[in-house]
Amino acid sequence: MMWVVGLGAGLMNIAGHATPTKELHWLSSVFIGILMCKIVYDVTGVISSSLFKGYSKLNDKEKLEWNNRGFSTFHAIVAAAGSLYLLLLSDLFIDTKDELFINRSSTLSDTLLGISIGYFLSDLAMILYNFPALGGMEYVVHHGLSMYSILLALLSGQAQIYIFMVLFTESTTPFVNLRWHLDVAGLKNSKIYIYNGVALFFGWLVARIILFVILLYHMFVHFDQVSACLLVDVY
Repeated sequence: MMWVVGLGAGLMNIAGHATPTKELHWLSSVFIGILMCKIVYDVTGVISSSLFKGYSKLNDKEKLEWNNRGFSTFHAIVAAAGSLYLLLLSDLFIDTKDELFINRSSTLSDTLLGISIGYFLSDLAMILYNFPALGGMEYVVHHGLSMYSILLALLSGQAQIYIFMVLFTESTTPFVNLRWHLDVAGLKNSKIYIYNGVALFFGWLVARIILFVILLYHMFVHFDQVSACLLVDVY
């Protein structure tokens, strides 16, 4: 239990420099993420029952996962679009002499990170409550580590560029979820299933393989900033 106390103390120390306004913004962003998941979960059920005749034939476990993947897809779109904007279209992470990119954050970046924490909290709660219907311990570990890394970047305001690079990998999630939906709907032999599989392959190649090569190369080139960031977090 000592390592849990140590992690908690470390997080409190990192967050100790934040103003009450910023802390309220963080909490409200997490709440928005949780509320988003609840709304999309319910809307997915309503829309699916109205537009998809096979939805009523699904058993309770399949309906649960069907709706769960609905807000998983919605979060993936929000996270990937937000990450793409911050990484390529905005000037947030441009390295300047005035402020290193490793220390840069903004209201929008903090909001997106808070929403992602809200999503992972919601999904983890559903996984634990329905365990193991929505996934085993590997999902619990994945969500726990994801929340911890995002929380560190949010509270410290550091290394957010790399968190958003990883969050962009969520761009493959809609294809993964659609593959599951089509399979459950009995459309595994349809053309859309094949097209989705091709899109998933190329999406995975770009977002899960090439992007990580770029990420590691970027960290290597800017090792001085990365190491400085690590030292600040440790001490």
